[in-house]
Amino acid sequence: MNFLPTLKNLVLTYQSFEQYSAPHIKSMGLTMTQFDVIATLGNQPPMTCKDLGDKTLVTKGTLTGVLERLHDKGIIHRSVNQADARSQMIGLTKKGQQLFEKVFPEHLQHLEKAFGQLSKQDLNELTNALQKLRAVFINQ
Repeated sequence: MNFLPTLKNLVLTYQSFEQYSAPHIKSMGLTMTQFDVIATLGNQPPMTCKDLGDKTLVTKGTLTGVLERLHDKGIIHRSVNQADARSQMIGLTKKGQQLFEKVFPEHLQHLEKAFGQLSKQDLNELTNALQKLRAVFINQ
């Protein structure tokens, strides 16, 4: 059970990140999930719901509701996937792209205040350690 301190610190770090990040996103009128979707779709061609789900941290059930709300607000558009009519392509509308261009850089600046306290070497070491940990779970 040597992994328990690592597990505890991983969870506490994620919780701390959310406590730092979420209020800033909320101050911009978005939920964390909405921001995740908008950030993923920003400056990208439309993608399928499956691709969007794979690229975000959003579960399929949650994604459906978030997409409905973003569509109702005019942030995203849906179109039939020409390669597979059983699925839809999701993209940002002009309004959605403008929102992305406003909130994404603002939030990156907010995160920079925290991540900027770490050296380039610290960030590289953390990235490598997290990639190694992720690979352990993927390879099971």
